Amino acid sequence: MRTVYRDVEALAGAGVPVYADRGPAGGYRLLDGYRTRLNGLTAAEASSLFLAGLPGPAAALGLGDSAANAGLKLLAALPPEPRSHAARMRERFHLDVPGWYRDADEVPFLSQVSEAVWGQHPLRMTYQRWGRQVVERVVEPYGLVLKAGSWYLVAAPAGQHPRTYRVARIRSALTLPEVFERPQSFDLEDFWCRYAKDFRERMYTAEVVVRVAPGIDDLLRYTLGGDVVDAALAGAGEPDADGWRTLTVAVESITHARWLLLRLGERVEVLDPPQLRGLMAETIANLAKMYG
Repeated sequence: MRTVYRDVEALAGAGVPVYADRGPAGGYRLLDGYRTRLNGLTAAEASSLFLAGLPGPAAALGLGDSAANAGLKLLAALPPEPRSHAARMRERFHLDVPGWYRDADEVPFLSQVSEAVWGQHPLRMTYQRWGRQVVERVVEPYGLVLKAGSWYLVAAPAGQHPRTYRVARIRSALTLPEVFERPQSFDLEDFWCRYAKDFRERMYTAEVVVRVAPGIDDLLRYTLGGDVVDAALAGAGEPDADGWRTLTVAVESITHARWLLLRLGERVEVLDPPQLRGLMAETIANLAKMYG
């Protein structure tokens, strides 16, 4: 009897609406219509699950129906208040991952690759490298990453460190029957963060010094990249009397910088290096000649 009382008291203390019904046929009852919160989810927590942007990627992985069904089951299992919040979140917010003016990659082997990742099966694939050279690789697939609408496979060739492969460049794939041992120390999120940081550092191999007109910070970010421009602005000195600032900006190459900076027209002037200043002048002279 004492155990029952203690349990009922504990349930009431946890927020479960248990009440006593006195009389000969009485006892303890649960409030009609009460349903427990799914794993204790709050309204905000339940809503956030429907803002995960999963329908598109799940469909690409062959899990579109499963994701949709899971969403319906989650909604049905929620109490009224969190269910209402989650439904409004789904009605009012939509995540579209790829950038403007580009389609998502064609990834005919994504489902097969994901199954190899999940089952820890080696993958024999032919892969088209950036120089259009097609090579054959046998890799141990550790994970998949979706970045800006493009899928990347993180995998290790036999006896080597993990590398990244763009799934859209896989030209054929064969799942091997063996099962490999995935390193327990490997963390996909940590690997990708380090890879992305190293990639940015390797990508920007040169620096240029430019004068920029006032009021074009957003255009600079759009043209040259937000991280690059923010770093340049943080190290910039005070504007001159006309509001122009001198920035040192990291770029992929001098040639690439020419085409990027030409987009800014007369609102930017290259100061250094002389090679880039010469390329700008040459291009502008050719344009003036073309247009008379």
